[in-house]
Amino acid sequence: MAKWTAQDVPDQSGRTAMVTGANSGIGLVTARELARAGARVIMACRDVSKGTTAAAGLSGDVEVRALDLADLASVRTFANSVTDDVDLLINNAGVMATPHRRTADGFEMQFGTNHLGHFALTGLLLPRIRDRVVTVSSEAHRIGRITLDDLNWTRRRYSRWRAYGQSKLANLLFTHELTRRLTDAGSPLRAVAAHPGYASTNLQSHTESFQDRLMAVANRLVAQSAEMGALPTLFAAVADVPGGSFAGPGGLSGQHGHPKLVSSSNAARDPEVARALWERSSDLTDVTFDLAAAGS
Repeated sequence: MAKWTAQDVPDQSGRTAMVTGANSGIGLVTARELARAGARVIMACRDVSKGTTAAAGLSGDVEVRALDLADLASVRTFANSVTDDVDLLINNAGVMATPHRRTADGFEMQFGTNHLGHFALTGLLLPRIRDRVVTVSSEAHRIGRITLDDLNWTRRRYSRWRAYGQSKLANLLFTHELTRRLTDAGSPLRAVAAHPGYASTNLQSHTESFQDRLMAVANRLVAQSAEMGALPTLFAAVADVPGGSFAGPGGLSGQHGHPKLVSSSNAARDPEVARALWERSSDLTDVTFDLAAAGS
């Protein structure tokens, strides 16, 4: 069987894709390849200056808009600015293993940015999305645990890697619960997830600890490129895969290689936790989903 590459992205002319965190790494490659295939691409970036610089190197119809997922006011302002339909929403932006910090709304930074920001963005944009929502998770979801009574690490001793794992597990639980709710509503919209494996990006340089240096060495020695790391996201975005699918590298240990559908942990498919996390996320963000309008 032929290996899936970016050249397999079908013609995207007439379609609009929105990519969060598109100024570098996997997000930038995703934006570049979708624009190359003819899509209009909205690059949603926290740093508009960096986004503009990145966009200048792309061909096709691209624009940069400000979006800070760590600030729900910014998420609402961004969502309110979207007046046209969006075929693809790609929830790509994220932070990893950061020091213990809080978002503008008081959430633990990784949970607030990686999960709650994207949860709110998806809910606010849902009536305008026409094809699918792709949320980028990580194999680190396997070390995550959803602690519903302390999602924001107010009582537990903070662990940067367990907090990252929780946020990436939340991404998958969100995808599965959104799939269930869309199905129940009779919506044609699909929610799918992807993970990049071990790809060399700027994500590994913000721990503000000695781990940055260790990961910089590992990036040079064992990581695959951002171009390869973006393939599962592109595959999830354009391939004919069912809702609730999870795409990732198909090579050794699931960290390298061309994309295919992969499995997640049992915890990522727990329907009771998924429902509870959804309700808690809705309460925290004050965002509800108009499922009847999704994909209509």
